[in-house]
Amino acid sequence: MTRFALTAALGLVLLAAPAVANDSTAAMGAGGLVLQRTDGIRMVSEDLYVSAREVRVKYRFLNHTAEPIETIVAFPMPDIAGSWEESVGGDVDSDRIVPFITWVDDHAVHVQLERKAMLGDRDVTAELAAMNLPFSPSGQSAMTAMEALSDPDADRLAAAGLIAVERQDGARWITTNWTLKTTWFWTQYFEPGREVVIEHLYAPATGGSAGSIVGDRESDIPDAAAEYAARYCTDRDFIAAAARKRAEGLYLTETWVNYILTTGANWSGPIGDFRLVVDKGSPDALVSFCAEGVRKIGPTQFEVRHQNWTPTRDLEILILTGHRLDP
Repeated sequence: MTRFALTAALGLVLLAAPAVANDSTAAMGAGGLVLQRTDGIRMVSEDLYVSAREVRVKYRFLNHTAEPIETIVAFPMPDIAGSWEESVGGDVDSDRIVPFITWVDDHAVHVQLERKAMLGDRDVTAELAAMNLPFSPSGQSAMTAMEALSDPDADRLAAAGLIAVERQDGARWITTNWTLKTTWFWTQYFEPGREVVIEHLYAPATGGSAGSIVGDRESDIPDAAAEYAARYCTDRDFIAAAARKRAEGLYLTETWVNYILTTGANWSGPIGDFRLVVDKGSPDALVSFCAEGVRKIGPTQFEVRHQNWTPTRDLEILILTGHRLDP
């Protein structure tokens, strides 16, 4: 089945692509923002709080050279792909711009936004704009735009590789093929030998599903279970807890929150002092994510700490919430 038909068939409630990412230096190239490494600025610490309602992060950076450094600092968001299976998350309105607030040394700064629609290595942003199509390939706005396409326009977009069109018995299904890449950025000056504190506040739009197979023996799909284990490190205890909630007559829904950690490796050396707090929101909810040294610090919060740490994978969080359906 195609992307839009599949979404309806599975009854998924797909919301906006999750959360935020570690800062990284960047350069403005001919094709837009290009992330690059720096050997002159060290991330002294990162204090990160992630929940389905709010993401807060506070960094301390140090220019350890004898010369001032002025560079573009970029904050890439997770990609939004045309297929929900390939995207970090889908959404009902991916073209909605959610405020992204930044402070540098306690002063608010203006950040710019770059949004690019990419088909592989090809920038198709201008092509979509020329046809008044949304830059996001998924969500309600994309679905509405695809349904409104005339057959000649749909065939022209298909010939360009932007969409795939399937027709059968007078019905038409369209799959979008491009990916939306979004990055917030600004120019930052780093004095030699002086720490700079950068803070972000962002209300993440989360991904999710109106149902879940976790803990449901009747819906046991080996491939899906393996994917959950690889992505969220769901273990036997987590699955057993989900099964107990089902035995209590609760219906489980999923919330997905992601954070791009690996760009933290673009700074000089490892992150000196790293702290992560994941908040599952409700004491009755279940949460699973991949991390070492996780410890519970409150009814809803879990903490991870590392010293001189280099992230090798991004953070993907699964939250299961139980609902009692009316008879």
